[in-house]
Amino acid sequence: MLQKKKKLSKKEIKEDRLISFYYKAYSYFDENKSRLLTYAGITVAVIVLIIFYVFHQKEQNSAAGIQLAQAMKLYDSGAYLEAIEGQAGTSIMGLKKIVDNYGSTENGETAKIYLANSYNFLGKPDVAYKYYKDYDGSIDLYKATSLAGQAGYFASINEFDKAADLYRKASRVTKSDVLNPDYILHAAINYINAGKKEEAKEMLDILKRDYNTTAAYRMAFPYFAQVD
Repeated sequence: MLQKKKKLSKKEIKEDRLISFYYKAYSYFDENKSRLLTYAGITVAVIVLIIFYVFHQKEQNSAAGIQLAQAMKLYDSGAYLEAIEGQAGTSIMGLKKIVDNYGSTENGETAKIYLANSYNFLGKPDVAYKYYKDYDGSIDLYKATSLAGQAGYFASINEFDKAADLYRKASRVTKSDVLNPDYILHAAINYINAGKKEEAKEMLDILKRDYNTTAAYRMAFPYFAQVD
């Protein structure tokens, strides 16, 4: 006579499933251990490379910051050519070399903005444009400066439509930028020069609504009449 099958408890079912999973996992690992160890080795190598890269970037950024602080002394004094090339007989690297050596770091990206400004001050807008456009840092104020710098270049070659769009974009990067009223005014002026009075009026209306206590607003008075 057949005996009645014993009903397993929930605990026994769980233990049975766990044992089954263990043997299946062990069997899979035993059959594929060579491949799995290779994958594990690759993963560890990738992690090590990422850690090394982050550490290296941190060191590079620190070195760029030290050099940038030295170059900024020349920049702030108005010695733009020396700020670009470095000062002979000293250890001051100069903005161009900082960008060449550390351009992928945050401080290297910042150096691009001051390098571009220096070329602008020296009457070389085409060279300045190259570095403004190349900025890829994370600081909002410099993002806006980069866009405004590019806008200035297009305005200088009478491409007013492009200039206006870039000035407008610069004014919208961050609300905390004190230069926003100037960017908006320049956007309006370039839209007028491009024959886009509706867009110019939009910019001037923003200036009147949000920045009516600024110097840019007072400078805008002659342009209001041109868009009404």
